[in-house]
Amino acid sequence: MELGDCCLTSSSTKGEKRKLQKEKPFRGIRMRKWGKWVAEIREPNKRSRIWLGSYTTPIAAARAYDTAVFYLRGPSARLNFPDLVLQEDELRDISAASIRKKATEVGAKVDALETSLHHASASSSESSNPSRVFRKPDLNKYPDSSDED
Repeated sequence: MELGDCCLTSSSTKGEKRKLQKEKPFRGIRMRKWGKWVAEIREPNKRSRIWLGSYTTPIAAARAYDTAVFYLRGPSARLNFPDLVLQEDELRDISAASIRKKATEVGAKVDALETSLHHASASSSESSNPSRVFRKPDLNKYPDSSDED
């Protein structure tokens, strides 16, 4: 083993950081092997974590994380989307359960919106390309004899 084999050079650590940024586009989230995005956060001054849920989009997971970190650390927290945190309703109970509940509510709403927007854009792109549109067959109707050749 040579002298520099065990150490990483500064260029390799920069490449690894870029790779991590591509895999993990937002703070506080990660992607499961099967494609779901999950969010969790550590409780201050404890080793335990608050589970914030799993979502189909990284944006929903990041918004859930933002909600939790805002309620834990206040307005000085480092957020993924600082413009989108709503300060209108205060959490009176700052327990892990209440923070989890509020964060999962926000994440579920964003996930539903993101998923519906994705499906709407996919269906509009399919309708603009008529060669890719497939009609679902009517299963209650007998097949036409002209279709059977």
